[in-house]
Amino acid sequence: MKRTAIDLADGRELIYFDENDDAVRDQPDRRDLPPPPPASQLRYDPLTDEWVAVAVHRQTRTFLPPANECPLDPSVGDRLTEIPAPDYDVVVFENRFPSLSGRVADEPGEITPFTPVRPGVGRCEVVCFTSDHNASFASLPPRRVRTVLDALADRTEVLGELPGVEQVFCFENRGVEIGVTLHHPHGQIYAYPFVTPRTRALLAAARRHAERTGGGNLYADVLAAERATGDRVVTENDHWTAFVPAAARWPFEVHVAPRRVVPDIPALSDSERDAFGPLYLDLLRRFDGLFDMPMPYIAAWHQAPVRIDRELGHLHLQLFSIRRAKDKLKYLAGSESGMGVFINDISPERAAELLRAA
Repeated sequence: MKRTAIDLADGRELIYFDENDDAVRDQPDRRDLPPPPPASQLRYDPLTDEWVAVAVHRQTRTFLPPANECPLDPSVGDRLTEIPAPDYDVVVFENRFPSLSGRVADEPGEITPFTPVRPGVGRCEVVCFTSDHNASFASLPPRRVRTVLDALADRTEVLGELPGVEQVFCFENRGVEIGVTLHHPHGQIYAYPFVTPRTRALLAAARRHAERTGGGNLYADVLAAERATGDRVVTENDHWTAFVPAAARWPFEVHVAPRRVVPDIPALSDSERDAFGPLYLDLLRRFDGLFDMPMPYIAAWHQAPVRIDRELGHLHLQLFSIRRAKDKLKYLAGSESGMGVFINDISPERAAELLRAA
């Protein structure tokens, strides 16, 4: 894989990840762009012990443009996009409308004595999986999945070394039902200046388990139990297991985990990276086959924080959909949104059975 970094017209970084070492990436960005916005504002919620990002500039971000105006397509002729090249394999670039960035303008302060405020330091990047606007991740060849995984490993390492970054989150949103604003197949990477609430909860449970068991890894033990039972395993190979969690929150939710305990994507071996693609592509096609239609989903990589508690983590990909039937979506209503208590309409065992048969 060849890695080539360039600067866009407004100073943001773009990186080409090419599968051929002879790729030449010398096309300049010919657009006239305004400077990128300053970092968002982080406000602390003392009632939940959580940080909330206020990023008012994102209100003007691109929203469902027609196909001939997609900013993630390659640049061709006078149609200039975020990617200057006329074709590409995988591209990563700084988001033009970031929730987090290193462009700090405001100093820390407070709204009230209980609500401190600080700049939203970090970074948000866009990952384009292919130059083909009409493709999907499920339609990629295994070699391209490996390139995407290598790109995510590269970015996890680089972003984790930025001052103030505590966690790197790689994810893909698919489908307007999920909230996608660009149809081109792409994902995103957030480099947070704090450990996220979900990860803090996972680490707290893992820490309690390690103390009870004399150092056992909670996720590894859960994975071993799921593999031993087999009721909720959808598919597996020599390196990865895809299973529906016994307490799944979403109608169709699958965890894809390496058998070996690793903290993050960069720690995966070459064999593990090669084995991921065929299994994951099979799983995505099962999702699409459930109702014979493109399945809306979120694919979220859970990685250990970059500075603390890395021994407690266990890398895994959480793939889930809000679709519970061909004509029905799972809405986060009163119990889920108000109290954080999920109510699942489909048993995890039934979901696994349907996915195995898809």
